[in-house]
Amino acid sequence: MTQHQPSTHTRALITWLAIFPLVTLGSFALEPLSAGWPLPLRTLVLTAVVVPLAVYLVVPNLMRARGGIIARRAALAPATVAAPLPDPAE
Repeated sequence: MTQHQPSTHTRALITWLAIFPLVTLGSFALEPLSAGWPLPLRTLVLTAVVVPLAVYLVVPNLMRARGGIIARRAALAPATVAAPLPDPAE
């Protein structure tokens, strides 16, 4: 079974879930080395590390995890279908 592409909103959320912790940790790690650097240089170095990590490692793994969750839910769906309720008039 092929899965459709996630919506733009889902992709944006997954990308944010990847970028936010990477930027936070990257800023924290870079701070002692770059305290006197101009902001554009700090941003250049930070994004040079964060963007490839997000694009090639973190986002694909999050997308794969999302696909696994959807597949598990689909596999469980038939088993969780309840039997029809009896007619109270009977």
